[in-house]
Amino acid sequence: MSTLPSLYISHGSPMTALHPGKVGERLVDLARAIPRPKAIVIATAHWLAHHPTVGGAARPDTIHDFYGFPRELFELRYPAPGAPQLAMEVAQLLDQAGLSPQFDATHGLDHGAWVPLRLMYPQADIPVVPLSIQPELGPAHQYAVGRALAPLREQGVLVIGSGSITHNLHDFRAGYSDEREAPYVRPFIQWIEQKMHDGDVAALLDYRRQAPFAERAHPTDEHLLPLYVAWSAAGAHPAAQRIDAGIDLGFLAMDAYRFDTQAATATAQ
Repeated sequence: MSTLPSLYISHGSPMTALHPGKVGERLVDLARAIPRPKAIVIATAHWLAHHPTVGGAARPDTIHDFYGFPRELFELRYPAPGAPQLAMEVAQLLDQAGLSPQFDATHGLDHGAWVPLRLMYPQADIPVVPLSIQPELGPAHQYAVGRALAPLREQGVLVIGSGSITHNLHDFRAGYSDEREAPYVRPFIQWIEQKMHDGDVAALLDYRRQAPFAERAHPTDEHLLPLYVAWSAAGAHPAAQRIDAGIDLGFLAMDAYRFDTQAATATAQ
């Protein structure tokens, strides 16, 4: 079985489920470009916990963790099966890494998971295991989480981090739009891409001090932290491919990243 890449995706607004636009096209292309996974482990910015918590439901519910949206959005379901045995393996890997995981046998799939997965794998026939983020522990902790999960990729498991490259919802009222971009978005996008290309782990883990406009791009950490899970799950110094999916509403950068091990990349070339 081929070792899968790991992915970071910007899931955008829940409305992406109804109006996929450019990000939907990119996610479809991405799903077609990689081998079909045996199962998916997805770390999502919308499940926050003090410890890494693994969802082990056999039939995860579709969680509509939002309000004020059209009724048809609340009627959507993503009935993918869970994978309790895989969830236990994920918890064991995290425990072996000293990360004090917890197990939740009932947690479902929030919109950070089901909205992008519904676009990538609309048949909902691939088992999904959700994983929480620990915002108070920062990038280095999430990097360690991803490193612990790296062996799963050799078993045909797709590790995904779901968040957003920029995420400042205060800017909803700032007058930005598809025609008027926030001035911080592109410098932040470019900095992340350059540091990923350089493999600059130290700078990326210290992004809040070193990246331009970091506090503006991410007033809180939770939507960038899944990037570190996906990045380190591809092993040391992975090849990082940025996939441009546009900028929604002038301030939500919708970039995705594909991470491949350098050895796999060299073999393919």
